[in-house]
Amino acid sequence: MFSLTVRDHMMIAHSLPHPAFGPAQGLHGATFVVELSIRRAELDEAGIVIDIGEATGMLKDALADLDYSNLDDHPELTGTLTTTEHLARFIAERIATRLQGGPYAGLDVTLREHPDAWASYSREL
Repeated sequence: MFSLTVRDHMMIAHSLPHPAFGPAQGLHGATFVVELSIRRAELDEAGIVIDIGEATGMLKDALADLDYSNLDDHPELTGTLTTTEHLARFIAERIATRLQGGPYAGLDVTLREHPDAWASYSREL
């Protein structure tokens, strides 16, 4: 299995109103490094998984309305605890809609909130 990974970042504000999150229950900010890996069983005729520019554009598009926003006000996230894990799945699902039906086997989205802490979501296509 081959994979290609690109990354970007986003800065968000949100709250996590659940007792498990202690002081993060209140409104706070976070900066995430977001990595997208696209998997493919065989390379295309050009010898690549996907064009790096195309993958970068897909990731940038998926983050566009999240970056510099308060996720508590985002219409697609209403009533959702916007944990790192949930955001990884949310971004992956957005990108998957663009890759469906193509030659790709799957994708992985990783959000790095800190050099020592991150969460990922993987899905098949």
